Amino acid sequence: MEERVMYLNLRKQVNDCKPYIAGETEASVLRRYGLDKVVKLGSNENPFGPYKNAKKAMQESLKVINRYPEDDYVELTEVLAKINNLEIKNVALGSGAGNVIETVARLLIDEGDEVLVAKPTYRLYREVSILMGASIKEIPVKADFTYDLEALQESISDKTKLIWMCNPNNPTGVINDRKEIERFIENVGEDVWVVLDEAYADFIDEDQRPEIVELLKNKKLIVIRTFSKFYGMAGARVGYIMAQAPVISAFDTITEPFCVNRTGLFAAKAALLEDQKQANRIKEFILEERERMSAALSEKGFTVIPSSSNFIFAKLPDGYYSAALCEQLMEKGVIIRECDAWGYPEYVRITIGRKEENNFLLNKLAEII
Repeated sequence: MEERVMYLNLRKQVNDCKPYIAGETEASVLRRYGLDKVVKLGSNENPFGPYKNAKKAMQESLKVINRYPEDDYVELTEVLAKINNLEIKNVALGSGAGNVIETVARLLIDEGDEVLVAKPTYRLYREVSILMGASIKEIPVKADFTYDLEALQESISDKTKLIWMCNPNNPTGVINDRKEIERFIENVGEDVWVVLDEAYADFIDEDQRPEIVELLKNKKLIVIRTFSKFYGMAGARVGYIMAQAPVISAFDTITEPFCVNRTGLFAAKAALLEDQKQANRIKEFILEERERMSAALSEKGFTVIPSSSNFIFAKLPDGYYSAALCEQLMEKGVIIRECDAWGYPEYVRITIGRKEENNFLLNKLAEII
């Protein structure tokens, strides 16, 4: 079809945004290299989910998939509020963490506001903020890849509206000490919002997770979580936000009605109420495999950064670069994530998969390095 060139008159900030670069898909790598097997360890997915009762609930949801999920929204929100020691007025749902992040940006950011983000961190924070007309101030992480909270504090100006934080951080998997984060949030001024993305927080040891309930009551704090990682429901697109009641009311006003599909709602509720034992068994396995893989990579000359998530961030042996190595691995049927987009061309991010998948990666690495 021949298209007529026209003046599109898009929102002016669109040209300043960069597209989100997702990890390679199994189907595209299969086609590109003519393979019959691909192991995907590049998108931080949980290969073991969804769990037993979540699957059953998904099947059950099909009986009423022709109806809007009014009651299911309320039921899942009630469960989430109870589990987090909050009231239902403090919780709202979204179509995965990405949808929640985008809606929070629309809720809080005005043109001309200043937004602080770590460098490196999840790229979506930057793009949704720029789209709303904000200027971005990037604060480099420390040498150990923890957030430089002192530098973040010192970077707050009279124009600063919002600070995006990711704990554990993506792409590094690194966390800050819980007390350090709590003190930072306590000390942020009354005019500045802190948005804490806890997409991977269920992989942190319980005593290392920040206590956010009391902070929510007294500070401009928003917490974002998802069912994509720990519960293995990335394709179901269920995320949620926790905040003070007026924030939740405003969030629900501007977000898309019924933005979570009924199948995801059924599965999320079942995962919370019936699949905890299985989820925690899988967590133990993932953490054990993370340590085994970290040791194996270290033996091959990688510098592995200590992770508190379901993935590993590692520097390649001297003389290797991530773009070239990832291409070689894809030719052999393995997908991991190059980190050039974050400014780390000598680093890769590797999702912890099933044992046989992890071993497949190690065997293919041995053919290259």
